[in-house]
Amino acid sequence: MDAAAAAEAAPTAASASPRLSGGEEEPSTSAAFSQEPVEDEKNDPPFQLKLPPKATKSDKDIDPEYEEKMKTDRAKRFEFLLKQTELFAHFIQPAAQKSPTSPLKVKLGRPRVKKDEKQSLLSAGDYRHRRTEQEEDEELLSESRKTSNVCIRFEESPSYVKGGTLRDYQVRGLNWMISLYENGVNGILADEMGLGKTLQTIALLGYLKHYRNIPGPHMVLVPKSTLHNWMNEFKRWVPSLRAVCLIGDKDARAAFIRDVMMPGEWDVCVTSYEMVIKEKSVFKKFNWRYLVIDEAHRIKNEKSKLSEIVREFKTTNRLLLTGTPLQNNLHELWALLNFLLPDVFNSAEDFDSWFDTKNCLGDQKLVERLHAVLKPFLLRRIKAEVEKSLPPKKEVKIYLGLSKMQREWYTKILMKDIDILNSAGKMDKMRLLNILMQLRKCCNHPYLFDGAEPGPPYTTDTHLVTNSGKMVALDKLLSKLKEQGSRVLVFSQMTRLLDILEDYCMWRGYEYCRLDGQTPHEEREEAIDTFNAPNSRKFVFMLSTRAGGLGINLATADVVILYDSDWNPQVDLQAMDRAHRIGQKKAVRVFRLITDNTVEERIVERAEIKLRLDSIVIQQGRLIDQQSNKLAKDEMLQMIRHGATHVFASKDSELTDEDITTILERGEKRQLK
Repeated sequence: MDAAAAAEAAPTAASASPRLSGGEEEPSTSAAFSQEPVEDEKNDPPFQLKLPPKATKSDKDIDPEYEEKMKTDRAKRFEFLLKQTELFAHFIQPAAQKSPTSPLKVKLGRPRVKKDEKQSLLSAGDYRHRRTEQEEDEELLSESRKTSNVCIRFEESPSYVKGGTLRDYQVRGLNWMISLYENGVNGILADEMGLGKTLQTIALLGYLKHYRNIPGPHMVLVPKSTLHNWMNEFKRWVPSLRAVCLIGDKDARAAFIRDVMMPGEWDVCVTSYEMVIKEKSVFKKFNWRYLVIDEAHRIKNEKSKLSEIVREFKTTNRLLLTGTPLQNNLHELWALLNFLLPDVFNSAEDFDSWFDTKNCLGDQKLVERLHAVLKPFLLRRIKAEVEKSLPPKKEVKIYLGLSKMQREWYTKILMKDIDILNSAGKMDKMRLLNILMQLRKCCNHPYLFDGAEPGPPYTTDTHLVTNSGKMVALDKLLSKLKEQGSRVLVFSQMTRLLDILEDYCMWRGYEYCRLDGQTPHEEREEAIDTFNAPNSRKFVFMLSTRAGGLGINLATADVVILYDSDWNPQVDLQAMDRAHRIGQKKAVRVFRLITDNTVEERIVERAEIKLRLDSIVIQQGRLIDQQSNKLAKDEMLQMIRHGATHVFASKDSELTDEDITTILERGEKRQLK
């Protein structure tokens, strides 16, 4: 069967169903399975899970024997869940997997009789004629019906994808999502950032329109900063999908809902988390075919407003997208499972008590089994495995000293809380966090403190550079990069630092763009388009790490500068991947600025250790322990104390007149140690 024939043979009942809810509703729109489950002999749902009872003890005192009983019960429960998910895994393997036909793989023919069935037939006495003619005719008719609804499997990029071609691993990702859809199972596409989750998702929705006659309606729920990118990707890759975007103030939204949404002349509605909360009553009116949630970690708390609202929508299928590894938090994992399989995982309290989450975290074997529960519903690939053609990424750490002004402010902060350094003060966690924050501000630029900048009148001059060790290095680095013809992304966690960088760029005459959490949606779009435009004159794009680290494609830049480092190394990786992603034609260089002998040094060391451990855990198919993300008081105190003696020893500046090449070479040598 060729692709066109498959499309013709595709069932059309779905397209006849109403887009708006009301009247005869679509069956179980929030269920984990689609409307066409494979029926068993008793006409029961394909997977009706009956959870085994959990052990209980009314007595408050828990003796060792009871604890052992609970531990054994937990192991049994995981075994039970594992068996259920093995059923899923077996069920969603495309029946077409082994046939060599192209472009679709189809396995035809009558299933072989199983060994135990043969034995029962033999014992019945008639082993020469196992079926009557009528039975065989019925079976052949049944198989004819099955082949007309065969699971399509692409060998190459589908013809409806117009803006280019899918890479091999993206075709495999599309086939995986198709197999989930055909078997009514929801899933998580968790490819590493930069591997084209957006494109693969759009290709899936294109498949539904062109091969299953299901144009929609679909909802794609994304961070506000990525709305423009999603709309551009729809137009570029599958222009036959009519995508619309709900955004704007109250009046603009009302006009859009009246003139565009309710008439229904569209296939996909792309909107942000904020819009879903504000216009939930409108979204509840639709029977959504696919609900796609980008950056799925936003629903890990099932009691958040967003999470509660999206669970109320009538959806036939659900797809979660995330580029970050799953965390080892059983309750958050339950929230994902609940969203994917609400009929099975329908009570957070039962789940918590069922697995005794506090005790379970330390049991590595049980954690590994829990990861196996998710395995059939999750696909994760990393760039190193699949994207061989992507140019390399190299990170260089630039270690810098403190300016005289920075040293004075750093000393002032430490002296204010000298009792902490001497272990005499109260070890309050919030107090420690505040000290860390003030020290980090000082490492970035002393002008982040009120009263530090000379004035009024305030002037933009060399003092903006010379009073910060990082600015001295940045000034030298940008000058060299400008000569080389590079284009640069500068990330910082502090928006007021971006204000300083803006003043600096205007002073140096560098053309720039800026994006942070306060940038209006229209200005975000304009900034990204302007920077990515052919022959763009924009040299620097400055972004706040949190607002600019998600879903934005800035592959026209080839240099990333991390002005400061995040506690969570995954956040910095997301920032780097704005440039190091599909479409990048140059090798990407990452420069990380670190102030030597300060709290920053310890923050970076901690992040590197965490990243190495996470990498080992992920490769072993385990979950990351979220407890490791939390800072202990002792750890914070060690960070604050680090370098304090060095800072107190002198009031002089540590800045030198070295050129940037020498500074970079020293950083590379230090990394090799």
